[in-house]
Amino acid sequence: MSQSLVFCGTPRFAVPTLEALVRAGCPVRLVVTQPDKPRGRGLVLTPSPVKQSALSLNLPVTQPDSVKNNGEFRSQLASINPDAIIVVGYGRIIPQWMIDLPRLGNINLHASLLPKYRGAAPIQWAIARGETTTGVTTMRIDAGLDTGDILLQKAMPIGATDTAETLAPVLAAIGADLLVETLRGLEARKIEARQQDDAQATLAPILKKEDGRIDFRLSAQEIRNRMRGFQPWPGVFSTFRGKNLHVWNAALTERSPVPGELLAEADHLYIGCGEGALEVLEVQLEGKKRMAARDFIHGYRPQTGEKLGS
Repeated sequence: MSQSLVFCGTPRFAVPTLEALVRAGCPVRLVVTQPDKPRGRGLVLTPSPVKQSALSLNLPVTQPDSVKNNGEFRSQLASINPDAIIVVGYGRIIPQWMIDLPRLGNINLHASLLPKYRGAAPIQWAIARGETTTGVTTMRIDAGLDTGDILLQKAMPIGATDTAETLAPVLAAIGADLLVETLRGLEARKIEARQQDDAQATLAPILKKEDGRIDFRLSAQEIRNRMRGFQPWPGVFSTFRGKNLHVWNAALTERSPVPGELLAEADHLYIGCGEGALEVLEVQLEGKKRMAARDFIHGYRPQTGEKLGS
């Protein structure tokens, strides 16, 4: 393809798209990503996954602290004069001057079937809310939050055991191909952009730790959906004997203890929910490693009738 591109992205989800563009022969003139951040116990400055990929592809990289009122960055993009700016999980609001710069616009890959799940955590919330279908959307960025015109979409099922961790790389790969297809379609003038139906919109706000606190008034299915959706963070958790207890894996069961109460039977541990119950399969007590329910039972001897979260 002949389009001159600028690519803006930061997380691992964006890497397949950058690599697909390069494989397709798109001239990526500049990769824009967030500044290196301290990570790990040693707080070592670590480049984003997109930066690591860009350097391995010998692409030029810039990492502005801000973009809205950054005259140097604006001049840099203007000198490139890209046909399109590709945005995948960049993590910054795109200012109007960037929206207006390229002739094909700022094209975003979003991990939902817009207008559903607009926002920062579409994969997590789609699973957490029990959706059985999701997908990816390419759209033109406008001044709103994921409100721009839709270019192309591709749907896929969400499996009963899918988590945010297993689904994200699959959507990233599908989305990478869809973005390349979108650019080819725009170049050939074969894509007709369509407005989103705001009446059908739902939101997928950035996750907070408190989103993971288990509300045992919810049904077992709803809690399990949140467990799958909120991996690896914040997970779902409650308290056990005054300490935080993460529940990493659990299965639906026919048992029916009181909501929030434990039922211990031999090597099996059940938690009552608003409707139905969960059999705990893997947990992590505050300050300890993840462990199978059997090891937790033998180590801490939870008693039938003990209540979580109190």
